[in-house]
Amino acid sequence: MTFFGHPWGLATLAATELWERFSFYGMRAILVLYLVAAIDPMNPAESGLGFSAGDAAAIYGSYNALVYLTPLAGGWIADRLIGARRARGA
Repeated sequence: MTFFGHPWGLATLAATELWERFSFYGMRAILVLYLVAAIDPMNPAESGLGFSAGDAAAIYGSYNALVYLTPLAGGWIADRLIGARRARGA
């Protein structure tokens, strides 16, 4: 049995990747909303951190930069310091 001419495993892989992307981008949006939400000591369950919009944007930008730049650092460490054979686990 196939899924549009492809094995079913590919449909599972595509659905997993779709859900992962949806969760990642959704959590980034929720992060900014949480950072700028006002602090409410009377209702801490619905309270945020009370950052200004500029500070929240800086934190979000730093997080986004780390998400995309840490694989470069990890690749450099694996390639230059650990070596291809040991980085593979062989």
